[in-house]
Amino acid sequence: MDITLSQCFIAVDDHDKAVPFYRDVLGLEVRGDVGYGDMRWVTVESPAQPDVAIVLEPPLADPNASPADRQAVADLMAKGLLRGVIFATQDCDAAFERIRAAGGAVVQEPTDQHYGVRDCAFRDPAGNVLRFTQPLGTAEA
Repeated sequence: MDITLSQCFIAVDDHDKAVPFYRDVLGLEVRGDVGYGDMRWVTVESPAQPDVAIVLEPPLADPNASPADRQAVADLMAKGLLRGVIFATQDCDAAFERIRAAGGAVVQEPTDQHYGVRDCAFRDPAGNVLRFTQPLGTAEA
């Protein structure tokens, strides 16, 4: 079977805060910005991997969702438990410094993990945890 990843979705509660973070801080390119009613979906992609799209979506794009469901999703987002993405990088420490300098909310400083990677983590403006990982022993020269 020949399958590849095409899209992944990250829930954001304020696209006007999320888009500058993903575009300006992480360096992703905006490829689409679609609205429907009071909802909005923004597609961003890495220039190094343009065949994989990240869609910044509304937290609960179901018009039939109950107020209790909407509150449950909002609570999960506030705790950073709803979604997350792991980005690969050639230099975890450089990525960390760039994102921190741009005001990224640090969750974990660069750390060597026992499972063979060096990684760090930040929260995006919606509270989602984003990890940046590099295989141990592959730092940029």
